[in-house]
Amino acid sequence: MSEPILLAGGGTAGHVNPLLAVADELRRRDPDRSIVVLGTANGLEADLVPVRGYPLALVPRVPLPRRPTADWLRLPGRLRGAVRAAGRAIDDSGARVVVGFGGYVSAPAYLAARRRRIPIVVHEANARPGLANRLGARLTRYVGVTFATTPLPHAVLTGMPLRREVIALATADRCEARSAARRRLGLDQEAPLLLVTGGSLGAARLNSTVTSAARELAEAGVHVLHLTGRGKADEVRAALAGTAAEGSHVVREYLAEMDQAYAAADLVLARSGAATVSELAGLAVPAVFVPLPIGNGEQRLNAEPVVEAGGALLVPDAELTAEWLRAHVIPLIRDPERLAAMARAARGVGVVDGAARVVDLVERALTDRSAG
Repeated sequence: MSEPILLAGGGTAGHVNPLLAVADELRRRDPDRSIVVLGTANGLEADLVPVRGYPLALVPRVPLPRRPTADWLRLPGRLRGAVRAAGRAIDDSGARVVVGFGGYVSAPAYLAARRRRIPIVVHEANARPGLANRLGARLTRYVGVTFATTPLPHAVLTGMPLRREVIALATADRCEARSAARRRLGLDQEAPLLLVTGGSLGAARLNSTVTSAARELAEAGVHVLHLTGRGKADEVRAALAGTAAEGSHVVREYLAEMDQAYAAADLVLARSGAATVSELAGLAVPAVFVPLPIGNGEQRLNAEPVVEAGGALLVPDAELTAEWLRAHVIPLIRDPERLAAMARAARGVGVVDGAARVVDLVERALTDRSAG
């Protein structure tokens, strides 16, 4: 019987989605393998993991403060409790390797695995690693990264483990997928289509700027699929009411089938989270990235490889204006040859088999453990 595996990661889609992609690849290779996911009771994993058929073991949420605060004083006690809970999950599952994807859950899992001398595999999604994975990478030599520039020891380039829907789309005929997606979403078959998305919560800057340029986009014959984020659609619809853009500017809060939106689009305007960058590059979809202006700057770093290759444009948040869209996006989306060149460039840096590469690392860790 195959050796059981524990996967640790949660809190946000950036941790949960690659974890599930790796779990699915492990299950594909060996349907009988025992796989347990370590997560928290209130993270995204609490909803997504059981639905996909994987048991979820819980640990307390332990934020790792980046700066000295009162939370530093509470950290040792919280961390001890989380490490004990992670250790129980390892013992109860019989796991012989721990695979971590960063976030609150991974640090306790790494420490518990270290105490039990169980191999650790780390996957880092962002170009700038978080605290948990910086810790994990010091405890193992099995480290996979999405971006070649990620500064972690022992790192090998695996790319992002992509969702199975995205992988299926990457191998499909582009023209057929585009036509089918537009039929499914009720979109015009011929018009150039700009997809605008700021993620599930939306992005106020993207929403307001695109709305301000909606008339010019419509007059240029550009249709828009605008995913505003939860609670933000009514404001955008109100701004478009009675304008020339009303019939060509489709507004939704979000779309569960983002792969269909990607398939339908000729160009995407989006934030540059690691998953978004990786999925668009893997699908060879040209993009305009607007990095989130807060945090530690990882979104700009995430976008740089695709931008440098010529597969995307990058505009700072403060410089994204209606005038910028008129000057740059409208000419671009109306230029099929330039879009095709960008798509080829994106495909050159995109990685579709990231989940398989991470599982290869897991299998290597298991093999080396047995040999040692």
